[in-house]
Amino acid sequence: MRFSIPEVSGSVKIVVTVKLVPDTNAEKKIDPASKRLVRAGMETVLNPYDEYAIEGALKIKESLGGDTTVTIFSMAPAASKEVLRKALAMGADDAVFLTDAGLEGSDVWGTAFAMAQGLKKVGFDLVICGGLADDGSTGGVPGALAEYLGVPGFTNCRRVDVTGNTLKVQRETDSGYQVVTGAMPALVSVTMAIGEPRYASLKGIMGAKKKTIATLALADLGLDHAVGGDGAKTEVATIAAPPVREKARIVEAADGAAGAKVIFDLLKEKKLV
Repeated sequence: MRFSIPEVSGSVKIVVTVKLVPDTNAEKKIDPASKRLVRAGMETVLNPYDEYAIEGALKIKESLGGDTTVTIFSMAPAASKEVLRKALAMGADDAVFLTDAGLEGSDVWGTAFAMAQGLKKVGFDLVICGGLADDGSTGGVPGALAEYLGVPGFTNCRRVDVTGNTLKVQRETDSGYQVVTGAMPALVSVTMAIGEPRYASLKGIMGAKKKTIATLALADLGLDHAVGGDGAKTEVATIAAPPVREKARIVEAADGAAGAKVIFDLLKEKKLV
């Protein structure tokens, strides 16, 4: 599929990718046959990391003003569609929902590939992603998404500024941060340092009920590669529960030296020293 991304001029179209994940507090079960998470009957919520991406997008919209818009884009089972209303209540303008039974079982590659084709159809100047997903925590989708979109990818950003057609970000590193600039169209993934997500106001919640959630299916994308389980490049071979933790040891030592020896002997036993 060939795709030409137009130059940015005037207003900015921001698209925030959002994953819908099982409630953090819900009991999780794995289907032993498919080796997938059993989602039936489980409450679905916005991925918490993606709420920071929404906040970052809304801040940019507020700083730019004019006709700048924020669209929410999500790929998820059809039953989760209404969960996107929370993102709309926070202040996003509309949403696009990619859903199809043929997407079930998609790995990071398949997810990024299918989402990229959907984003190309929607159009964008700037795509903003959360850094991780609460259910998988691979952190691989933003980078793969930028690659499939054919745009620069700025990862791990704590600040994002847009001036005209130029993007300026602060990328968090182990020793501080880097200041990086580039031209849009582009993709950024953000950290929690971007700003605490705002709460939806009553007015926002009521207004979200009237906002549009457009739906896309695989037939709308014209894919040239298989996705879902058939197109997955990775496979879950086995599933096992984590080992039971050893019970804590309580040791009474006569003095500091004796206590230090007990600790040293334990570390030596565990082959840590």
